[in-house]
Amino acid sequence: MRILLLLAVALLLAACTHAPPRNPMATWVPSPNHGPRQPILIVIHATEQGGVPESLDTLRTANSGGPVSAHYLVGADGHIYQLVSDELRAWHAGPGRWGTITDVNSASIGIELDNDGESPFAAAQIDSLLRLLDDLCKRHGIPRTQIVAHADFAPTRKRDPGFRFPWKQLADAGFGLWPNEPLADPPPGFDPWLALRLLGYPLEQDHSEGHADTVRAFHRRFRGDENDVLDAQDARILYSLTHR
Repeated sequence: MRILLLLAVALLLAACTHAPPRNPMATWVPSPNHGPRQPILIVIHATEQGGVPESLDTLRTANSGGPVSAHYLVGADGHIYQLVSDELRAWHAGPGRWGTITDVNSASIGIELDNDGESPFAAAQIDSLLRLLDDLCKRHGIPRTQIVAHADFAPTRKRDPGFRFPWKQLADAGFGLWPNEPLADPPPGFDPWLALRLLGYPLEQDHSEGHADTVRAFHRRFRGDENDVLDAQDARILYSLTHR
């Protein structure tokens, strides 16, 4: 009898642990019409640290800006670590805006890659990332085009995952945006700045001359360099990306 009583108490405590928080000011009349957080974007980061152990520690504690986390960390050897449930809001994006998304943390899943920001990404790591992207897009219904760099929506603060990240390889596997080739010259009157806005780049955040930080972020992703001046080739790429 005592064992049964202890078991009942344990089950009751377990149920209380997982019960949703309730406001004591209100009468609880539960509705079944609800669901978990629905991510619509995946953000790719580079840790820019000394390895997986250091990054796991940082992602469970803090960095110079305060507490940080991500949903996943992918090691250079391809091992995948999960730190936060997909249904919860991880603290990986910070302030930033992508298109109409003004709270990226609430709308996204964050994936950190163990990389110093300068070195090429390991083949095993990219293979695991592609498998993870496929899983996340299938399970959550995330459009496969909705894969962005941290620097894309925070160009004045961040550079990751950096100019060495293989966006073309992801595009060949069906993830993210990439221009259709052969590239064509845009028609007269084509506005590359408007095209950048249409893609989601937050020009209003970038007060540098010629929006240099935003252009640099665009170049890291689509041209594999860190040049900060728009040119005719950028116009061709932007025209392809915005006229599909």
